[in-house]
Amino acid sequence: MKENNKGSLDAWLAMSVIIIGTFMSILSSSIINVALPKMMSVFGVSLDDIKWVMTAYTLALGAVIPITAYLQEIFGAKKVYTFALAMFTIGSALCGFAWSNSSMIAFRVFQAIGGGMMQPVGMAIIYSIFPREKIGLALGVYGIAAMAAPAIGPTLGGLIIEKMDWRLIFSVNFPIGVIGVILAILLLKDEPRKPFKSFDIIGFLSSTIGIVSVLYVLGKWSTIDWGDIKNPILLTVGCLSLVLFVVNELTHPDPLLDLRVLKLFDFSVSLVITSVLTLALMGGSYVLPLFLQNVRGYTAMETGLIMLPAALVMGVLMPVSGALFDKLGAKPVVIPGLIILAVSSFELSTAINMNSTKESIMLISCIRSIGMGLAMMPISTVGMNAVKGEMIPKASALNNTIRQIASSLSITIMTVLIQSKTNYNYSKLSEQITIYNKAANDTISTLTKMYMHSGLPQGTAKVSALSQIAKMLQAQAYLDAMAYSVAVTAAIVVVAILLTLLMRSNKKIKKPKVEGKLNEGGAAVLE
Repeated sequence: MKENNKGSLDAWLAMSVIIIGTFMSILSSSIINVALPKMMSVFGVSLDDIKWVMTAYTLALGAVIPITAYLQEIFGAKKVYTFALAMFTIGSALCGFAWSNSSMIAFRVFQAIGGGMMQPVGMAIIYSIFPREKIGLALGVYGIAAMAAPAIGPTLGGLIIEKMDWRLIFSVNFPIGVIGVILAILLLKDEPRKPFKSFDIIGFLSSTIGIVSVLYVLGKWSTIDWGDIKNPILLTVGCLSLVLFVVNELTHPDPLLDLRVLKLFDFSVSLVITSVLTLALMGGSYVLPLFLQNVRGYTAMETGLIMLPAALVMGVLMPVSGALFDKLGAKPVVIPGLIILAVSSFELSTAINMNSTKESIMLISCIRSIGMGLAMMPISTVGMNAVKGEMIPKASALNNTIRQIASSLSITIMTVLIQSKTNYNYSKLSEQITIYNKAANDTISTLTKMYMHSGLPQGTAKVSALSQIAKMLQAQAYLDAMAYSVAVTAAIVVVAILLTLLMRSNKKIKKPKVEGKLNEGGAAVLE
């Protein structure tokens, strides 16, 4: 019994190291958004230039994740995770000293290589140190960092920008990272050294070229210039590279990412549902800040404070949903969560207007977080539980690769939805401004008189009134488009509910009957 207790304590201590790295990595992706205007001013660059600070990070993440399973098999999870955490920490410090936009982009790539390796290796470590009957609770605790960091980022970033030096957004990671590296060396268990094996160079090159090229083009889909020959060439090369990657992985004796794991039905369905939930998550984490800042006029810090309660609710619900999953299985936890998420997402779409209060938005966001907190981690857990032990590193790498791609695509989809619907709404609203529309004519007349009273000639006043009407229509079209995009996420969640019903595994993992048989992490080994 004492050995069991010690094993459990060792596992949770190791978990603390994983949480530190995961939280830092994900927080870095969200906290930087509020610093972009400041960096534009400091470095003297345009919005198109500064976007590369985020784009380069995303592309580097997508490129490095597939190689993590191979590195983990050769060097062991402890060495790879410790190296990744150290690299991310050094990259963060370098970003804090960046002297130009170009240097910032280079250091962000350096930082992303470490950040990209931490998440899949961290998840594989969790599966190696916790028994399967406790994995729901473990991943629930892990999910606190994975899901709360994106919502806490804007609040913390806004506070640093308004009250302190903006460079602290990066350099604050250095002391935390140093502590994390020391703890990783002390608390994570060494694994037996494995012999070197052939490296899937074709898989690595094709996945890197394919993911980077496709994500680059899709990342700027809404503003892309298809007349620039570079863009269609990149998209074509990217798609062909991904086709080559799939063929190579299915025929290679030791593939970089073993796509054969997709034959496991529950694992594959969990990836689809997780991708759907990632899109639903963007309704709150991407669209809502745009509404609060661009339409309602709140500052970044005020927006972060409005979104903070929802992040805290999600953080609390993660371990709760994990514990419920361990006791009840997936469907009894996930389906109620998805229903709550769908209904609250629709309610949020109705709250995106000029009359909604901060309190109502906070309440609806918290209810959405309850649904997301109940659904997200059990879905991921039941998918990974379908994977056999020796396949977990590659399944984890594939899981995180799909998540990264889904996250990038979700932002693109939401952006395209908002912009296309804005144009459609503006066209429809403009059609109503005719000589037969009394309300429109009265408004134009009132505005014209107001401008004339301010000293403008009648002709100029009329033009100014029409210009003001156009701005009002554009604002309303933009507002309605945001509401529409969130409503779409509500409909998407319904798809996730149907997919969840198709999942085969609903049983909790039974505790092993054999006692006293422990793995290196102190967890009971399942037969």
